[in-house]
Amino acid sequence: METYPVDLDAGQIVRWVLAEQREAPSTFRITALRTTEVRDIPLRNEFRLGDEEREDLSEVATVATMEIEPFHSAEGWKLTIVAEDEAGPRTPTTRAMIGGETEMDPEAFYRDFVASGRGCMNVTAEVEGPTAKTRLTRLLERIETDRHAHREG
Repeated sequence: METYPVDLDAGQIVRWVLAEQREAPSTFRITALRTTEVRDIPLRNEFRLGDEEREDLSEVATVATMEIEPFHSAEGWKLTIVAEDEAGPRTPTTRAMIGGETEMDPEAFYRDFVASGRGCMNVTAEVEGPTAKTRLTRLLERIETDRHAHREG
């Protein structure tokens, strides 16, 4: 399996895939998950925090992941879009409100992360060989030029 970064706007991919899915629901399998993580505050000079202050604070990050695969997995490719939003430092009382991984609707992923511009977005592709890579490259070209199968008749 080969994994590589995709140099195409994550928002453009999500908008295109959701539009395609509305017209032809059996085109893709889309899963979206949201995870909220508590992380230690990194030791950096700009924070000017002592050890005691760093123990009382933590950083909260929300990571949302959307995986897009062809409905027929034999095509051998997968796109993964990861949005990471670091909400900043939080006190121990807000740590109790942090949940684990939850499934989210693909439209909610779009609304909460893409449309709002929330977080840093990365897109990666996984392919199972040259044929799958060719299929995915053709799909990415369609996304980039905003061509949809249902419009081409």
